[in-house]
Amino acid sequence: MPWFQPKTLLDKTYEVGIIIKGIDGVLEIIGGLLVLFLSPTAVNSITHFLTQHSLQENSHAIIANHIVKLGDHLASGHNLFAAAFLLTHGLVKVVLVTCLLLNKLWAYPWALGALGLFLIYQIYLLITNPTFGMAFLTVLDTAIIFLVYREWQQQKQRPDRQNPVATPAA
Repeated sequence: MPWFQPKTLLDKTYEVGIIIKGIDGVLEIIGGLLVLFLSPTAVNSITHFLTQHSLQENSHAIIANHIVKLGDHLASGHNLFAAAFLLTHGLVKVVLVTCLLLNKLWAYPWALGALGLFLIYQIYLLITNPTFGMAFLTVLDTAIIFLVYREWQQQKQRPDRQNPVATPAA
């Protein structure tokens, strides 16, 4: 089965969306491995290195302060759940995105199920702690779910996907 070949603007949007999901999955796997294997001192060093310049310019920088807070939380030993979450979330994304790009018909309902569960969790986070970033990701993921569903319906309709009707022997 060949790689996905976009033909329309929606096809290209679908392709870009799932590739971004795949890249995100790879980054989550890397992040999960780092969280799992880095020492607390290393976590603090990295977060302070990443935020030092921003905090020197503006001590109230929201993103930098959030990164420092997250780094301190991970360095205090609360990292097993974070590592497990990142690793499983990332692995699921990478496997499903690869299978979608290979047009594996079985992957579409699995991708819709996984993305749907991730979306439910994002909506929960959006309700309990609303942020612009989470709202944006929720809208984006909703669009990607629609595009995956659309592509699944198109793949099922392709003539080479239809089960051939057995012809009686003469």
